[in-house]
Amino acid sequence: MSFDPAGLLRRYHAALQPYAGDEVAGMFAEKAVYVSPGVNGRLEGRAAIMRAFDAYFAEHPDQHAVDEKVEVLGEHSVRSHWRLTATSAATGRAVERCGIETITFDAQGRILKVEVEDR
Repeated sequence: MSFDPAGLLRRYHAALQPYAGDEVAGMFAEKAVYVSPGVNGRLEGRAAIMRAFDAYFAEHPDQHAVDEKVEVLGEHSVRSHWRLTATSAATGRAVERCGIETITFDAQGRILKVEVEDR
């Protein structure tokens, strides 16, 4: 497979808005890891990641995120500097976050690891 980590990242981010759960699930390797302060630490496995995503997007269905900068780090890894806005469905409270997300892909282009750092 010819690799374009930046293209894979953009495809993944496009599937998050609006949230397409089945499409997103297919992008993760079975034993993927997701590390983020937004999930209070670390999630292991596609199923756990998707449960967290389903809950998050049910609560924040209007999330809009923008990649301000995308950097290819290596053949299978990429970093995004992002900013997002969303509204809590339960409280109506506006949420704004920004940070850095580093994604590592396996040889088939599935996500092996996501590391998010809030800024």
